[in-house]
Amino acid sequence: MKKTILYLAAAGFCLMACKPGGETKTIAPPDSAAIKMINESSFAEHIRVLASDEFQGRKPFTAGETKSINYLRAQFSRLGLKPGNGDSYFQEVPMVELKSVPESKMIFKGAAGGEVTANYLTDFVAGTRRVQPAVSLNNSDLVFAGYGIVAPEFKWNDYAGLDVKGKTVVVMINDPGFADSTLFRGKNMTYYGRWTYKFEEAARQGAAGILIIHDTEPAAYPWSVVRSGWSKSKLQAEEKDNNMSRAIVEGWISMDIARSLLKLGGQSEAIFAAAHKPGFKAVDLKLHTSLKITNTIKKSISNNVVAIIPGTKRPQENIIYSAHWDHLGIGEKVNGDSIYNGAVDNATGVAALLELAAAFQKSAHRPERSVVFVSFTGEEQGLIGSEYYAKHPVYPVGKTVANINMDMMGIAGRTRDIVVYGYGQSDLEDYAEVSAKKQGRVIVRDPVPSSGLYYRSDHFNFAKVGIPALFTGSGVDNIQHGRAWGLKQVADYTKSRYHSPQDNFDAITDRSGMVEDVRLLFDTGYRLSMETSFPKWKEGSEFKAIREKK
Repeated sequence: MKKTILYLAAAGFCLMACKPGGETKTIAPPDSAAIKMINESSFAEHIRVLASDEFQGRKPFTAGETKSINYLRAQFSRLGLKPGNGDSYFQEVPMVELKSVPESKMIFKGAAGGEVTANYLTDFVAGTRRVQPAVSLNNSDLVFAGYGIVAPEFKWNDYAGLDVKGKTVVVMINDPGFADSTLFRGKNMTYYGRWTYKFEEAARQGAAGILIIHDTEPAAYPWSVVRSGWSKSKLQAEEKDNNMSRAIVEGWISMDIARSLLKLGGQSEAIFAAAHKPGFKAVDLKLHTSLKITNTIKKSISNNVVAIIPGTKRPQENIIYSAHWDHLGIGEKVNGDSIYNGAVDNATGVAALLELAAAFQKSAHRPERSVVFVSFTGEEQGLIGSEYYAKHPVYPVGKTVANINMDMMGIAGRTRDIVVYGYGQSDLEDYAEVSAKKQGRVIVRDPVPSSGLYYRSDHFNFAKVGIPALFTGSGVDNIQHGRAWGLKQVADYTKSRYHSPQDNFDAITDRSGMVEDVRLLFDTGYRLSMETSFPKWKEGSEFKAIREKK
């Protein structure tokens, strides 16, 4: 950190950036007053407020949303940032809240007799995206469809020759690379491994239902996370067809229930290993199930919060910093607490957004490109706010230079490293590497690449429309305690606090790593704001062709 401050304070020191054609341009570094705006005291205060019980877990459509977005508007206004959506700080996002309540038991019956009973929340969770008062599965046949993936570029199709209309597909989480590093991208999970993709693909195939088998290691989170997320109302974007194109029932089952189903259907667990291999053919489990789900429906408007610092020379071009303000609200009690405060996830990211805004405002050398700050709604419900923004951009996609997203920061304290998720995707990681070196730090790849975090936060929706997106995470090589200690902090957070009421402000005892990470991201974004060139996707990125079409 001292190296960073000395670098920024050094008079006459300049950053050299390349213009197209190899010409260099002298860029003045941000001054020390600007970088000092990113400090532990104000950072902590923002986290404390946003993660307080008063904000009720910051769920959209609640009083917690009103408090959250008004707090952001007030802070941006206090800092002197202009409204980012015309004369408003808000971008309205039409959404639907569904409280789906399935029957308490899901019974699976064998064609030759016998049955398996799964209990709601303990053994299965289920809901629907269809905006109807009630939906039902009726004697739907079960088919084990491996990973439930159709990926032409990897020559993989779990639905090949399979008609699943009216049927319920049972699929595994993650993708084949998790089991065999020679397949897909090895341990680096692709979007095909995400539960959201599996639900989408089942709908495209015409399935009536889909059940994902939970397995902690490839899912990267325990059953308690699935349970907490599905035990309360869920939000989704409002669609013209009321999501009638989606499967009737979407849900998860525990591994224990999956094993019982295989046994009842006369299959062994060897079917899982078979599904890891190319050419796997789906298996009729010779079981059927029924389930009724009732819905409480509420349609309303949530809000993204948008603020801007206009560029001095190229205001039509912009860099977007983002962090979602929402969390899970109030839900099931865990250890006597029912408020899911979301201190790390993601009051830290929102605090970082405000710290960055303060730093850019204080900089003596104003950014030549516009710098936009967006706090999204509905990330926890499936990246809804960022998806809406990507489909209804406030600023043109083709003029958006980059997105820098912040989510769940500084879990392992001050570290020698900083993680870049989706390493190898774009030039932005090279920018981040330059900024890291100024702090005497190094860029590292995701230590748990099978978790697929590059596809699990709001930057993903920028990438999907071709905008280079950088998502960094907490380093793990703690300066005082080392890498093993840092990895343990991340594992403990995932196991004990992630998506639980225990993710609260008091549990964050060390914010020094967060401050240093935000200073790094400020340096990266500042450089981008002063350049004339656009960062590019790297060869092999699935997003490269999208950008080049723009």
